[in-house]
Amino acid sequence: MKRIRVAVIWLVIFCGVMAGIHYFDHPEKKLYQSAVVFPVMSTRASLTFTDANEDEIDQAFRLARQEMEKVAGLCNYFDPGSELSRLNASASKEPFVCSKELWEILGEVRKFHRISGGAFDPTIRPLMSVWGFHRKRKTLPTEEEISEAKKRCGFEHVIFNDENHSVFFNCPGLSIDLGGIAKGWAVDKAAEAVLKYTSVRIGIIDLGGNMRCLPEPPPGKDRYTIAVRDPKNPDGICALVGILNECVATSGNYERYVTIQGRQYTHIIHPVTGRPVEGVLSATVVTPRGVDSDALSTALFVNGKTFADKLSADVRTLFISSDGSMTQRIPMGREGFQIQ
Repeated sequence: MKRIRVAVIWLVIFCGVMAGIHYFDHPEKKLYQSAVVFPVMSTRASLTFTDANEDEIDQAFRLARQEMEKVAGLCNYFDPGSELSRLNASASKEPFVCSKELWEILGEVRKFHRISGGAFDPTIRPLMSVWGFHRKRKTLPTEEEISEAKKRCGFEHVIFNDENHSVFFNCPGLSIDLGGIAKGWAVDKAAEAVLKYTSVRIGIIDLGGNMRCLPEPPPGKDRYTIAVRDPKNPDGICALVGILNECVATSGNYERYVTIQGRQYTHIIHPVTGRPVEGVLSATVVTPRGVDSDALSTALFVNGKTFADKLSADVRTLFISSDGSMTQRIPMGREGFQIQ
């Protein structure tokens, strides 16, 4: 875990969001600020904490990393020893009884699949494969290939038993990939541990662009300022938004894509059509929890800008269409995105 002492400004850019935190001397007490960066969940975590006690900051770093690594061990699709992999290997043969932790995150998946009208679907890995995201291809998939892949997809084929917390697949070849929600969930778990067991209340937890700002703002400020990356310019920003004790995530067509016959296709697949979503550059969501912003940014990207109107009153969104037009959804009494 790489430790960094930050004097005035910490700046980090990941997956569509850029966080700038400006710290100043506190008039009543000396504050320490440190940052750490480490690899986890196939991306990079960046933690920046401020507190009057350096030992508390060190403890916050340890707890946050520990929680993220727990989630990684639970949800790793590729690790045969992870609980998710064991579920995927056996659930089509017999019901798999989940641990409390796996059942909890699957409960979140069920909720967001319902809220999104099926746009958030963790079973579409066969479609990802047929479009070349796991093995490069030079030609577009045929209608037959897409149709065959769709036969091994569909969250409706996942049968949940709420009494014994078991999962059964009634479709051979089906599997669950929690990549669209696990990072946000890990950010929440890390924040919960920091807030419960340490005095740290100032800082940002960033896991591959899934960001959580802690309850107290930087000294001299009333909020954290989050910048949304310009989807047409990786080094630029297109909007700013102030948040406090909230989370933010962006799904963008520039994050992961394949190039087939000279054209780029986003990794975000529409579960119904079986094709990469078109006409969208990015979707940013600000919510109270990381798991919400992670899942809902994908759902908004797939469903389109009108989906934002169906979300709860505490959710803010910024939707950028392929023509560059921006649509905000801001609840009454809340601050909107400042377009740059």
